[in-house]
Amino acid sequence: MRIPRDLNGDELANALNKYGYKVTRQEGSHMRLTTQQGGEHHITIPRHKPLRIGTLNSILKDVAEHLRINREEVLNVLFGK
Repeated sequence: MRIPRDLNGDELANALNKYGYKVTRQEGSHMRLTTQQGGEHHITIPRHKPLRIGTLNSILKDVAEHLRINREEVLNVLFGK
């Protein structure tokens, strides 16, 4: 599955709720999300519109590593139709 090209930070944060990520802090234009699923894990997401592809890919890889699944599976769960 291709990475969405028009995704903003708020939309990504909402999609990550499927993996238990919740916004725990916001500083300026960045949000910090935390999950307890698979152990405590934090990620920082910029609230940019749209997110850069490299930034989005890095966030998805980090989530996939934490959950011990591949990035394609994360993409399918978050954005699959």
